[in-house]
Amino acid sequence: MRIWRELGYTLTVPLMAALGLTHLLIVLIALVASTYVIGLPLLGGCVVAARRLGAANRGLARALAGTEVPAPAPYRPGRGPLNRLGTALGDVAGWRAIIHSVVRLPAAALAFAAAAGTWGLGLVLLTCPLWWRFPGLPAAPESWPGALLLGVLGLGLLLLAPWAVHVALLPERMLARTLLGPPPAQARIRTLEETRALAVEDAAAALRRVERDLHDGTAARLTALAMSLSMAKEELDEAGDPVRLERARALIDGAHRGAKETLSELTDLIRGIHPPALDKGLEVALATLAARSPLPVDLDAELAERPSPAVETIAFFCAAELLANVAKHSGARQAAIRLRAEDGRLRLRVWDDGEGGAVVADGGPATGSGLRGLTGRVRVVDGELAIHSPAGGPTVVTVDLPLRA
Repeated sequence: MRIWRELGYTLTVPLMAALGLTHLLIVLIALVASTYVIGLPLLGGCVVAARRLGAANRGLARALAGTEVPAPAPYRPGRGPLNRLGTALGDVAGWRAIIHSVVRLPAAALAFAAAAGTWGLGLVLLTCPLWWRFPGLPAAPESWPGALLLGVLGLGLLLLAPWAVHVALLPERMLARTLLGPPPAQARIRTLEETRALAVEDAAAALRRVERDLHDGTAARLTALAMSLSMAKEELDEAGDPVRLERARALIDGAHRGAKETLSELTDLIRGIHPPALDKGLEVALATLAARSPLPVDLDAELAERPSPAVETIAFFCAAELLANVAKHSGARQAAIRLRAEDGRLRLRVWDDGEGGAVVADGGPATGSGLRGLTGRVRVVDGELAIHSPAGGPTVVTVDLPLRA
């Protein structure tokens, strides 16, 4: 339960702050000793050890405070004594953990004071009617009504305690996210690496899909068409036989139907690579998509500025996949699409009145690769996809993309 986890976190904060303070004193001693050569290895060891202290604080923040802090890049020591010492002394994550030990002291004191002042004092006042008659107790009430009033006050403090502790932990959470995670530049590099990998995988998957569709569908049909026309030619060479003429007509009719089906498949394949409706703009493409949907779709699209072609394509395929999910899985009776361009961002929102439940407990996409695929697609251009889908509905999916990829 969140209340007891946060209370446990406030009780462990003083211990972790004391450990951090002790480590800080060792670091200061190492800094003083670093004027001599022998003090530098001690200082490097303290910096690397601070990583472990930061990892322990991240684990407590995740388990008790409900704050997910990503781990920084792993420590990779250099080769050779001098390189290893230089890597240790220049470890940014270790120094950030040391800074966290310093600046967290006021936040830790605030959290512990909030817990002691609400939970501790509340319990003392709540039990006042049980001990107010004991002689020698300081600040004891003089009468039973006074003790009862203090008990009611204690009950009020206990009811207020969870909210007070939750608010008092905000600085502690902020410091953990700011100093114990990867530096902003490092986090940006990691995000770019992940999105680059996603872009490569998405491009490779698209090429494999096009190759498979062409090989298994279109190529096979064109082969059959060529064989049919070849057989028809052989039959027409014997045109004097009415039976052979009839067979030739049947073969040519079959070849004609196959040609039309092949052209239809090629059209669908081309549309899957780049929808022709996007040539007239994203609003027109979404209007076409809404008109083809089996459910009534209320479209509200208004763009003061046209996005780049790559962003338009991603937004269109996101809307197409989301509407397909609504029709197949949600049990909805209607849906809505809202499209706006604000503050240099393109925001697409798809709503439906279905059963909900499109996310699992950890906040990730539900079973199936559709929503996960959309998440990867929008991250390629540094976009975000947010899903709000409580049980019973409604489901609202918001796609936030830059106007320029």
